[in-house]
Amino acid sequence: MPSSSILFIVSAPSGAGKTSLLRDLLQRDEQLALSVSHTTRAMRPGEQDGVHYHFLDVPSFEKLVQQGAFIEHARVFDNYYGTSEAAVREQLASGQDIVVEIDWQGARQVRARFPEAVSIFITAPSIGALRERLCGRGQDSEEIIQRRMRDARTELSHYPEYDYLVVNDQFEQALQELQSIMRAERLRTPRQAQANQAALEAMLSA
Repeated sequence: MPSSSILFIVSAPSGAGKTSLLRDLLQRDEQLALSVSHTTRAMRPGEQDGVHYHFLDVPSFEKLVQQGAFIEHARVFDNYYGTSEAAVREQLASGQDIVVEIDWQGARQVRARFPEAVSIFITAPSIGALRERLCGRGQDSEEIIQRRMRDARTELSHYPEYDYLVVNDQFEQALQELQSIMRAERLRTPRQAQANQAALEAMLSA
């Protein structure tokens, strides 16, 4: 992919506020787009096919896996999730920065295909805060919440594998930290050099 385009990997345990942070980040950053994943889980109230996810049945998803269509795929909470390689490469080739919202398993797979990807881990300030946020959703039974808490601890144990760590204690501060990461990565010399190649060469030859 062009060095001026950036693939961002964002992971977090359930309840860390990742979805809300990315929603606001995408509204503020026109250069950034979210990769729309495929999933076999049921559509939730307010979600739209092709906007939040591409919703598939299990046989259709498994067929895409066999075709090698995904840069990553994983089973999470008894459902499958996957990211289309063709869609990501097309967006990156157009100069668009992309966010892939995935768990630690998927992050490992993406880094294997895109070693230059920038990875960010988001967490809540405490386990208590994670549980409080999960309960506050009002969507899940106690049994599901307990399971998500167990999986959250597993997810959290992989934070050292990421380039950046954002603790979502105060929402606005965490959002600003994400924006700072995006800005800093875009200002790295190789990306700036490609984006401004003509101007730099003109100044050097003057």
